[in-house]
Amino acid sequence: MTDDRQSVAADGRQPTEDARPAAGVRRLTAREAIGLVTDDFTELPAPAGEYRTDGPLSWQGYDASRVRAADRTGEAESVVCGTATVGGVTAVLISFEFGFLGGSLGERTGDRLEAAYTYAREARVPLVSLVATGGSRVQEGMRALVQLQRVAGQSARTRQAGLPQIAVLLDPTTGGGWATLGAGADVILALPGAEVGFAGSRVRPPDADPAAYTAEAQLAAGAIDAVVPPQELPRVLGRWLHLLSHPSTEPAPPPAALAVTDLPATGWDAVRNARSPQRPRATAYLDTYLTHRTPISGDRCGGTDEGMLCGFGKRTDATGRTHTVAYAAQTGTPTRPAGYRTAARLIRLADRLRIPVLTLVDTPGAANDAEAEGQGAGAAIAEVFGAVAAADTPITTLLIGEGGSGGALALAAPANTWATPDSYFSVIAPEAAAAILKRPKEEVRATADQLHIRPQDLVDLDVVRGIVDTKDPS
Repeated sequence: MTDDRQSVAADGRQPTEDARPAAGVRRLTAREAIGLVTDDFTELPAPAGEYRTDGPLSWQGYDASRVRAADRTGEAESVVCGTATVGGVTAVLISFEFGFLGGSLGERTGDRLEAAYTYAREARVPLVSLVATGGSRVQEGMRALVQLQRVAGQSARTRQAGLPQIAVLLDPTTGGGWATLGAGADVILALPGAEVGFAGSRVRPPDADPAAYTAEAQLAAGAIDAVVPPQELPRVLGRWLHLLSHPSTEPAPPPAALAVTDLPATGWDAVRNARSPQRPRATAYLDTYLTHRTPISGDRCGGTDEGMLCGFGKRTDATGRTHTVAYAAQTGTPTRPAGYRTAARLIRLADRLRIPVLTLVDTPGAANDAEAEGQGAGAAIAEVFGAVAAADTPITTLLIGEGGSGGALALAAPANTWATPDSYFSVIAPEAAAAILKRPKEEVRATADQLHIRPQDLVDLDVVRGIVDTKDPS
């Protein structure tokens, strides 16, 4: 005979004394999680479908375990699905009940999830998942595991429909629930201290560091976008829903120049202007251009790059209307592979949601150290070139500083790139060009002139559309 202390999820998590939350973390019920983000929730009808006696495997005692779970939690399954208003935006909400057999996914869970995704597509509203799960339900065997394919298919169809998906990771988020509803979302938020990882506590290597399986560790590894305190979650989630739910066909106008600078007389003057410590950087441009901005973080491949700022923000135009703009901005440092992959992720997401993109180019070039090569620098740069080339949403680029070779060009929109007076773009830095040509250092300045890298040269070469001044061109 089985009881609730036996394994109910593929990763071994369960709602007993063996599955205590991390120190300082309060585990939320499904209804508490819903109440954390909204007070306007209407539950969707549960889809028709009956449980087979003791499940598809005829697992002795499974029916009794479900009955006890229902009595303890007041829920009929491990997910609660409905519609809600969050920050003024209507969305479909999926909330996991970890107290029901460890929030595990079974066949009837799959029914509910499929119905929720379908409703979101029919109603043309975003989908938010509040995830707290230990994985697939052991008592249903492979019939439980294949629900992950079912969820992935629904998520893919929702993605193709151009609807945003946001996940909020509660404690714990492990197993297939993390690998589908969690990690498969467009934007991933997490509560502080939440346990997050594919491997649950019972199936990890015995010497595994528990700190690696936390929301904070996943943020550092580029797997999630933000760790959000509970009291901030309604505001942050509401802002994300606003940002991602307002498509536009209008291109973002290039920002105005922030420095009053004459056009450079020589190529080397252009280089010195772009390398000046006093030159305005990406943060200044974004803060001036957008009324507020909300970042995404990480490449979903284990890395982050502080030198690449990516996210979404609101911009108010001259008529007083507000628009969502996605941004990918280099900050003057050599861009690392994780930065390019994050930018590619940003551009593809904005394209799918039909949100215009602004890119700010400012880098001496792609990072070219051994570590960057080992992290796939070439493939990462290719991702950005491909994302820009394939995008249907309008992309606008402003060159605000150094434009160092292909590492800068990858972010530049063909036929819609602009330049500030204190910038330059070059096939390669003048110093490197002189070295390639076996010229002495004394000829670097002359080489800069030969490369025709000044903003006005770039206009003549039809590389940029124009030079912005300090008056907003919009």
